[in-house]
Amino acid sequence: MSTTSSTALPDGGLKNPGPGLLTLDPVHTALLHGLDALLTGLAARLSAPEVVGPPLLSVEGLARLDYFRNFPHLGVSAGRFTPEALDGLAAGEDPGELPLRPTGHLLPSATCYGLLLSLEGRDVGEDGLRLSATGRCFRNETHYDGLRRLWGFHMREVLYLGTKQGAVEHLEKGAEFVRELAGLLGLELTRATADDPFYDRGGSRARLMALDPVKHEFSAPDGTAIASVNRHRNFFGERLDIRAGAEGPAYSACVAFGVERWVHAMILAHGTPEQALVRLRAARS
Repeated sequence: MSTTSSTALPDGGLKNPGPGLLTLDPVHTALLHGLDALLTGLAARLSAPEVVGPPLLSVEGLARLDYFRNFPHLGVSAGRFTPEALDGLAAGEDPGELPLRPTGHLLPSATCYGLLLSLEGRDVGEDGLRLSATGRCFRNETHYDGLRRLWGFHMREVLYLGTKQGAVEHLEKGAEFVRELAGLLGLELTRATADDPFYDRGGSRARLMALDPVKHEFSAPDGTAIASVNRHRNFFGERLDIRAGAEGPAYSACVAFGVERWVHAMILAHGTPEQALVRLRAARS
């Protein structure tokens, strides 16, 4: 363990390939996978089967969910080289100077978008539907900060679609799980209303959220938000024609975990990656 520690960088990577990008060393990787395994406990508690979401999201689908009205600055577009660029690539020209063509898709910025779009037109019944997934998510940010703020990161979500009361209960159980897990891992978290990064702070969605908060975050002592409980009302149910039987458009809610941020919180609480890993393994035993 000590040999691995001596090669680890303070930001938790073997090498920093660029802003917001990290390669995790073996200790940090063990923390990441071990924490995600513990986070699946919420899915097990709520009988939410594990699924794998799509790696790309259609621009058309996201537009119907008002993604670009609310978060145009966060999206990371997927492009492909144009046919005209192929000869230049083969000749060794600088790829950064050659033209890209939009694919009509974005990399996911949250795990739930792909799951929700996959359920369009479904009737989940009054008993509702729960799903769990960990996805690699990507966001343009104004700055990056080690494990706290990355360009690409892992987000585990446990999603519910069904009745209004079912959504409320889902978030109550999710919040209870976060508090229990934090206690088990020796983390001190505070809960507060989230301040989502809306592009237009004066827009209707931002004003509505200020009047009726739908997202609460659990944060480490340094202010890093590592988990959130999110109430969507019946917005996605209406936009995607997802129904809950006779209840009409489904209400939805999700509990989300930024896995790298949990790694950061563990190191912050226990001093070193090695000590954090010892505490994690004790919690799992």
